[in-house]
Amino acid sequence: MSTFVLVHGAWHGGWAWRRVVPLLRAAGHEVHTPTLTGLSDRAHLLGPHVGLAVHVQDVVALIEAYDLRDVVLVGHSYAGQVVTGVADRVPERLALRVHLDAFVGDDGEPAIDLLPATVAGHYRESVAGPGFGWLIPVRSLEVLGVTEPADLGWLTPRLTPHPWAAYTEPLRLTGKGEQVPAAFIECVEWMRVFTPHAGRAAARGWPVHHLATGHEAMVTAPGELAELLLALAAG
Repeated sequence: MSTFVLVHGAWHGGWAWRRVVPLLRAAGHEVHTPTLTGLSDRAHLLGPHVGLAVHVQDVVALIEAYDLRDVVLVGHSYAGQVVTGVADRVPERLALRVHLDAFVGDDGEPAIDLLPATVAGHYRESVAGPGFGWLIPVRSLEVLGVTEPADLGWLTPRLTPHPWAAYTEPLRLTGKGEQVPAAFIECVEWMRVFTPHAGRAAARGWPVHHLATGHEAMVTAPGELAELLLALAAG
């Protein structure tokens, strides 16, 4: 059986995987869903100092504390940066990393530079205004492809601002993570911000899969996502 570590994206928390976790556990797998520092139930730890390196350490510390091995490490959206950093730190503990509609960054690249220019501009404007210069306010869920009232009602009150430093701090890689097999899942029923990253993944020889749902696949298509993750782990 596999051990899954599922890492949420910006504004979310470990709770975001609630609809996926039972499906993976029912198949006999161990599942961990950490919340990154400064988000959700760890929002009390938020400060201008919280950046990408802190989030990478969050996940490395969990893997080492539980002595996890043969980990299937899944990163959604922003967490593509996180799982890339984790793979570079503890490649010997990972069996696979999966980028779920997520950044595929290289050494020296901050997340903000990996967004389309228009989207990055919106982020900078919101940080400079309601974000007080160091926070990214929560984005519209409808823009992310969430339209069902029940999903909006579940997500909306749980989302929290994301630390801007996590998007401006560049990845720092040694190259050790390249030994970890990787796969990419693109969610294709929204504005498809991560299509260029699916292209990066394909250029590196990673398998690229598509889900017919919006960006929040763990909420809008949990069954299909779990099925694909199980297949990737088995493969």
